[in-house]
Amino acid sequence: MNLRPSDTEQLNAWKRVIIPDDRDLYKIDHYLAHGGYKALKKALEMKPEEVIDEVKRSNLRGRGGACFPTGLKWSFMPKNFDKPKYLCVNGDESEPGTFKDRQIFEYNPHLLIEGTLIACYAMGITTAYIYIRGEYGKWIKMLQKAIDDAYANGLVGEKILGTEFSTQVYIHRGAGAYICGEESSLMNSIEGERGYPRVKPPFPAQVGLWGCPTTINNVETISNIPVIISYGWEWYSKIGTAKHPGPILVGVSGHVNNPGVFEMPTGEPLLEIIYKRAGGVPGDKGIKAVIPGGSSTMILRGDQLEGIRMDAESLKTAGSSVGTAGIIVMDEDTDLIQVITRIAEFYYRESCGQCTPCREGTDWMFKILKRFQRYEAKKEDIDLLLDVANNIEGNTICALGDAAAWPVQSMIRNFRDEFEQRVQTSRFQEIVL
Repeated sequence: MNLRPSDTEQLNAWKRVIIPDDRDLYKIDHYLAHGGYKALKKALEMKPEEVIDEVKRSNLRGRGGACFPTGLKWSFMPKNFDKPKYLCVNGDESEPGTFKDRQIFEYNPHLLIEGTLIACYAMGITTAYIYIRGEYGKWIKMLQKAIDDAYANGLVGEKILGTEFSTQVYIHRGAGAYICGEESSLMNSIEGERGYPRVKPPFPAQVGLWGCPTTINNVETISNIPVIISYGWEWYSKIGTAKHPGPILVGVSGHVNNPGVFEMPTGEPLLEIIYKRAGGVPGDKGIKAVIPGGSSTMILRGDQLEGIRMDAESLKTAGSSVGTAGIIVMDEDTDLIQVITRIAEFYYRESCGQCTPCREGTDWMFKILKRFQRYEAKKEDIDLLLDVANNIEGNTICALGDAAAWPVQSMIRNFRDEFEQRVQTSRFQEIVL
């Protein structure tokens, strides 16, 4: 069974399972009436290791950017351990161009809660934290209402569904720091510490929250769990592409007629997403560039999108990554120097400052790009900018340094002429001449 659509009829036929058409699933009575929490009941009738094996065999890969196999990550959690164990569900969602998790908070929060409970049962966890950025005030209230309703119905708390399984679920508000989307910074934030990434090893599964074993999964990743348990790993693994299967939430923004979040099987052609789902580019303008997975992913040329699909392997081959599946489309009139300067400013301001290459490098990249923006750059500034980016990449504790460097590197590699044009018309050159 291959559910990947290839034409308009099949696009319309795809039945969404993460964010269905039904917009009343946030109401617990409605969710229960439509099969809600049956996956939890089914999981509780299985052995914990059987649940983990089901997730492993589904080949679900994390939807937070790293694409790490979820079942394998769960298997790292130690068994028969005396210390408490924790689950952190990462809903920080601070990546520019990404806005999918809030759709789950609003339209299907009980799916997330159910997935959280199944994950806790599988790993022997009794406390789960759902970490949400503080700016998501509206969605925090929505999710808290769903959690309260689940508690009231005996689905969260002590002896769930009459079993010996008990788990508490809490929401933790972030304070607006992008760095807290990194898993170890997230844990420090929950502990009340400054959001600094931790040096690894040790990894969270060994030493996490308060020195105890901890697993961190993205909101969308956890929301896939009830689907896998309900339909089975074999059904799930045949959706989309073999190496990166399942449904995926793709957010499309920028120069498109119909921006929004679209659920689809992995592996859908990038151009099909832009033109069929997002309605194409206003004024039928050409596409100059596309950021495929949120602002930290490598930028692609608009004339090189043919054959690229929305899955981890295809985008890796194309020189980018699926990231958080936040597609940003830029039309032929876009000032790419303005775009990359704005992106560089974001990472400069969001760097926690712990690592020298990131702290100093993001500042220098922003300063150099400002020179290009003001038409004051010299020709050698292009290679200087690339050199700074190269010295950041791979030299920091967490991936924020890479996230800052990759867009700059790919912009120079794919659009060097844009930088050269700024140099040729710069006021500096005019003064020298």
